[in-house]
Amino acid sequence: MSKPTVIDVAKSIFAAAIGVQSNKNRERDFQHGSFSSYVIGGVIFTIAFIFVIVLIVSLVL
Repeated sequence: MSKPTVIDVAKSIFAAAIGVQSNKNRERDFQHGSFSSYVIGGVIFTIAFIFVIVLIVSLVL
């Protein structure tokens, strides 16, 4: 297996966030992925998610 690409990291972060990460991808992430890329991606995903929720709530109200 090769090192995960940026798209692979983004897919893994999104799949993990909604709880549908496959065992194959999880193993790839732990064996070949860089810890820092997942942490940075997770922080960016979390900030974007909070921003979208705040935006939706402000539009509804």
